Amino acid sequence: MNLGRVSSAALMLSGIAGVLTPTSVASALDLTAESPRGVAETRAGLGGTYAALGGWALVSRDPAAQMAVGVTWLGAAGVRLATLVVDRPRTDVAFWGYLAAEIGFGVTALAAAASGARHQLGTH
Repeated sequence: MNLGRVSSAALMLSGIAGVLTPTSVASALDLTAESPRGVAETRAGLGGTYAALGGWALVSRDPAAQMAVGVTWLGAAGVRLATLVVDRPRTDVAFWGYLAAEIGFGVTALAAAASGARHQLGTH
């Protein structure tokens, strides 16, 4: 099983959740989407963006697609860590769980991208 595809699928599914259930996603992230505009922004930003990137990486054979997914996950993890100093958010098991998932999926996708690049070059 290509674990990079799992990372891409997770990103895509999180995006689909944002599109289909924006108020639930916003609530899970301790955000408020109380107006139609807030719901629309949640669908677009947390839904469409991640669904499109994850879906593209699932169907693409280009290692750059997996790299984009990995960098996206690790970018989220890096900023999440920075918020501990900058914003001092209330942390709970979900906060730490999201961080663990972001790091795990990010590293997995980058490893898959590196493996795919070696395979394309004919070096294993």
